[in-house]
Amino acid sequence: MIEPLPLVQDVVLIGGGHTHALVLRMFAMDPLPGVRLTVINPDPAAPYTGMLPGHIAGHYTKAEMMIDLVRLARFAGARVILDRATGIDRAGKRVLLAGRAPLAYDLCSIDIGIASDLPDVPGYALHATSAKPLGTYAERWEAFVERRLPAPRLVIIGAGVGGVELALASAHRLRAAGAVPQITLLSRGPALPHIGAAARSTLLAQLAAQGIALIEGASPATITAGAVTLSDGRTLPSDFTLTVAGARPQGWLAATGLDLHEGFVTVSPALQSSDPAIFAAGDCAHLGFAPRPKAGVYAVRAAPVLNHNLRAVLTGQPLQAFRPQRDYLKLVSLGGKRALADKFGLGGGAGWLWRLKDRIDAKFMAKFADYPAMPRPLPAHPVAGLAEALGEKPLCGGCGAKVGAMALSEALSHLPAPARADVLAGAGDDAAILTHGAGKQVITTDHLRATCGDPRLMARITAIHALGDIWAMGAAPQAALAQVTLPRMGARMQAETLAEIMEEAAAILRAAGADIVGGHTTIGAELTIGFTLTGLAETPITKAGARPGDALILTKAIGTGTILAADMALARIDGLILGQAVQAAYASMSRPQAGAAAILAPHAHAMTDITGFGLAGHLLEMLDASQVAARIELAAIPLLHGASALAAAGQASSLAPANRAATDWRMTAPHGPVTTLLADPQTAGPLLAAVPADTAQSLLQALRDAGETAAIIGHVTAGAPHITAL
Repeated sequence: MIEPLPLVQDVVLIGGGHTHALVLRMFAMDPLPGVRLTVINPDPAAPYTGMLPGHIAGHYTKAEMMIDLVRLARFAGARVILDRATGIDRAGKRVLLAGRAPLAYDLCSIDIGIASDLPDVPGYALHATSAKPLGTYAERWEAFVERRLPAPRLVIIGAGVGGVELALASAHRLRAAGAVPQITLLSRGPALPHIGAAARSTLLAQLAAQGIALIEGASPATITAGAVTLSDGRTLPSDFTLTVAGARPQGWLAATGLDLHEGFVTVSPALQSSDPAIFAAGDCAHLGFAPRPKAGVYAVRAAPVLNHNLRAVLTGQPLQAFRPQRDYLKLVSLGGKRALADKFGLGGGAGWLWRLKDRIDAKFMAKFADYPAMPRPLPAHPVAGLAEALGEKPLCGGCGAKVGAMALSEALSHLPAPARADVLAGAGDDAAILTHGAGKQVITTDHLRATCGDPRLMARITAIHALGDIWAMGAAPQAALAQVTLPRMGARMQAETLAEIMEEAAAILRAAGADIVGGHTTIGAELTIGFTLTGLAETPITKAGARPGDALILTKAIGTGTILAADMALARIDGLILGQAVQAAYASMSRPQAGAAAILAPHAHAMTDITGFGLAGHLLEMLDASQVAARIELAAIPLLHGASALAAAGQASSLAPANRAATDWRMTAPHGPVTTLLADPQTAGPLLAAVPADTAQSLLQALRDAGETAAIIGHVTAGAPHITAL
C-alpha cells in the first residue's frame, strides 16, 4: 500500500480574492506534496468584481457572480477557515483570527481586498452601505429592490468609474422594476478622474440621459436613515446610501509591522512583503516597484507569479518577477446590455462591447464552475465485486461513514445478553445503562472520520456528536476518554494539531460538565476523532416509553449527510452556492444540544438523537422499543439550507442507500426530496423527543426562545411500528 506523504509545511492564504482563488485552482491541478494549504475568509463565497455591475443591473444572479471558495478549496485539497483575520504575529508565525485561536503558518499570503466605507462620517455604520465588501452590498441591494418603492432615492458617494457604473446599473434595475428612481452621485473632486477624455464624455452623457444628478466638489457630513447632509449644509433625501469612495486598506494591516504605503502592503517584484515569509497580492498590495491603480486585472495576472513563488520558497527554487502592464482595456457597463471601452485615452460605447465583456467574465468564472472529475481508484482489470463494493460515490466522513443498520443489527444479534447484574441495558439504546450507587450511569462511544481538514472544527463537532447519546438519555455528562488518529505530519504540525483537538474538545466537554480523563492517540491514513463518555442520571430516558397521542419534537434541522456528500463530490447545482450550504451545515453541527435536552428531559416519554441512520431509522428504533406507530408531516420537518435542492438533484451520502433499504418498507410516504432526506445520516444531529401533547407547544416555544430551530413534526399513534409521512 502506498502511504500518503507526511504534511510538513503550512501555507496559509489570508483572504479569498481573485489572486488566491486562482492560486487554489493551480494547486488543485498540480498539488505540492507535504503542503497543508489553508484559505481564511469570513464568507464561504467571494464575488467576482467584474460581474457586480451586471448583478446590480439584474443581468446576473448572485450565484452566477460568486466564486464558491468552499467548493474550490475541496477541489484543491485545502482546508477552509471561515473567519476574519485580525492580525499577524510574525514572531510566532501565527495568523490572528476574530473567532478562534491563532493559526500557524510557515508561509502566508494576503489577498483581502479593500474597503470603501467612511468610518469617520457620523451615521455611516448604521445607515449606509459600502460597495466593498461586495457580498454584503449585493445582499442589501436585493433587499432594497424587493421593497418596490415607486420613486426610490439613492445617494452614491464616489464618482469614479465604479460609482458611475453602479449608478447606471441601479437606474436600469429600478426602472425595469417599474420605479422612477432619483439618483445623485457625489464627488469630492472632479468626477471620473482616471479615465480617458472620450470615455469620460460618454459616461457623463449617459448619466445625464438617465437623469442621474452629479454633484462635484461635495462630501458627506452626516448620514441618517433617510438623508445625507453635505459639508456645505445641503440635505439630500436618500432611501439607499452607497459609498464607492475610493480604496481604504483594512485597518489591521497597520499593526503587522510590515512596510506599508498609505496602509497597503508594499511588495517586491516577487510579490514578497518586507517579511520574506509573507506575500501579498490584489488590491491590498502596493506594487512599490511599479505603482498601478487598484484593478482586478492586476490581481488576475499576478496569480501565476504568486503560485510559482510560493512553491519556489518551499522548494528552494528561484523566484519570478511580476511585470504588470502599463495600461489595460477597461470595459465599463452602461446599465443596460451596453458597455464602453477605454484604453490609451480612446473611448466608445456599444452593445457588442457588452457581449465582449460578458464573454470575458464568463470565461473567468468558468474556471470555478465544473472541475475535472477525480479518477476512481480502480485497476484496469478489477476483481469481481470490487466496483460494487467501492460504490458510485466517495466514502463519506462524519456519521455518513457508519456501517448500515441492517449489517450492524445482524452483528449485534449474536451478542449475549448482559451477564452482570449492574449492567441494566447494553447494545441497542443510545447508551448502555449501569447501576451507579443510588442512581444510574450511562456509557457510550462514538468517533468520526473527518469531513474537512480543520482539526479544531472536527474536534468540536465530534465532541457534540458523542455527547448526543448522553443528552438523549437525559443524563449529565461526567467523563470522557479521547481517541485520536492523526494523519502523518511533521513533529511541529503533529503537536499543534493534537493540541488544537484537545483544547477544543476540552472546552466543549467542560461546558457540558464533563472532563477529559485520558485517551489514546495513533498515526493513520486520515484524521479520525472519537470519545468514550459516561453520564449520570437518576432515571435515564430510553427509546421506549412513547405513547399514542405524544407529539414528536425535533430540535434542529436535518440534511448534513447530503450536504457533506455534495461537498465531497464538488456538486454544482444551478442557483445554489454550495459553500453557503456547507457553512450552514457546520454551524448546525457545531451547536451543542445541552440546552435542548434540559428543556425536553423532564417531560419526554422517550428520546433519542438523530445520527447515522437518519430521522426515519432512529424514529423507527423508538417506535420498535415503544411498540407504537407515528404520523409525521414532511412540510414541518426543518431542513438545512440547500439540503432539499441537493437531494432533488440526486446528491446523497454513501450510507443513504443502506438507510433506505432498512426503512423504506416500513414507511408510507410520497416521493420527493424531503422523503429522501428521512434516510439522510446526520452528524451531530438533533434530538427527537416524544412528549405529552398538552405540553408540546410550551416546550416548542421554550426551545425556540433558546435559539433552536425546533419543530413539532408529527405525533405518535397506536399500531404496529410504522411511519406514515404526509
